[in-house]
Amino acid sequence: MRRAYLWGLAVFLLSALPALAGEAKLDTGNTAWMLTASALVVFMTVPGLALFYGGLDKSKSILNTIAMSFVAFSIVSITWLVVGYSIAYGDDMGGFMGNPFQYIFAKGISGIGDAGYPALLDVMFQLTFATITTALVSGSLVGRMKFSAWIIFCVLWSIIVYPPIAHWVWGGGFLSNHGALDFAGGTVVHINAGIAGLVGALILGRRKDTSLIPNNVPLVALGAGILWFGWFGFNAGSALAADTIAVYAMLNTTIATSAAVLGWMFTEWMSAGKPTVVGISSGIIAGLVAITPAAGFVNPIGAIFIGVIASVFAYFAVAKLKPALGYDDALDVFGIHGVAGIVGAILTGVFADPAVNGSAGLLYGNAKQVLIQIEGVIATIVYSGVMTAIIVFIAKALTGLRVSEEQEIEGLDSAQHGEKAYDL
Repeated sequence: MRRAYLWGLAVFLLSALPALAGEAKLDTGNTAWMLTASALVVFMTVPGLALFYGGLDKSKSILNTIAMSFVAFSIVSITWLVVGYSIAYGDDMGGFMGNPFQYIFAKGISGIGDAGYPALLDVMFQLTFATITTALVSGSLVGRMKFSAWIIFCVLWSIIVYPPIAHWVWGGGFLSNHGALDFAGGTVVHINAGIAGLVGALILGRRKDTSLIPNNVPLVALGAGILWFGWFGFNAGSALAADTIAVYAMLNTTIATSAAVLGWMFTEWMSAGKPTVVGISSGIIAGLVAITPAAGFVNPIGAIFIGVIASVFAYFAVAKLKPALGYDDALDVFGIHGVAGIVGAILTGVFADPAVNGSAGLLYGNAKQVLIQIEGVIATIVYSGVMTAIIVFIAKALTGLRVSEEQEIEGLDSAQHGEKAYDL
């Protein structure tokens, strides 16, 4: 009995050594959840976004559009590992960016983080955000951009634009210090990508045929459904733990998106006479975008309001504002991601419920939060817009931006890739 007792005591002490030494213990539940969330966000980009954009584009350029998403994911995965993560999450440098040399090639990232999962898993999870943000921009540029120019854009934009803005909000930068709320990427991802897409489209110029006649509507619906499914990893995963906040984020994502679908559908029905499947799919994306900054801060009632309001704004941006101003945002990245992202970011400052995650918005006595949210929106618009313009002009100087008129008429699938999607 004495020997058994001593052996039991020895096992207990050995198992307690990490805790006694101040080391975090591996939480297998949180680790499994963050692995799953990372995989879900990868699924959003390849194939979700690729199919959604591909179905929306013309049949003669569907493969080029899909390739833009696939290649963006591949390029940004490398740039994120090399330097992007370090810029976003390295030690703060003046509130603007992290130390770019601190985590080069994930150097020095090891052990278990505070949430109980390996620190290296955070590199993977945040990588998926950087990749889809860059890929989103392509929707504004399809049908006339050289593939070589897109490659240059992905490399530069994923280093110069995305990581600093991520640092502002999530890495200890100035917006974080000012109290800005962005649970999963309203400013970092969607406003950022929407403004970049708009700026790129303005510099590229209009296509010869600016009509939006999707070549495959079922593909659009499939892509939208995959994005909705993958978005649970995007939003609920941003809780960084399998906890109550993740549950709120998942529920709010479902509720807001459902409300946005109905908001877009009925608005289109009243405005254009018929509810379209492309419109319903667009409402899905608008709702997902709008709830992203608010997912872990609002209650489900607030999520309903955010979804409905954002979908109506996004619909009129796509159906009325774009034709009135004449810019050629081919797949409505600005109209949906940019506009719904702006609305969602500001409304987070209105509906944030302290009972959910400790942060109060306007409706709970903190009017200042709306001003802080607006600060984040403006900072993102200005930085992303200016730096995107510089990057696009660099790509233009190196390879040229647009394909020739003959190649545009022929279609980018055959002109840029030597293949066609359909053998008819």
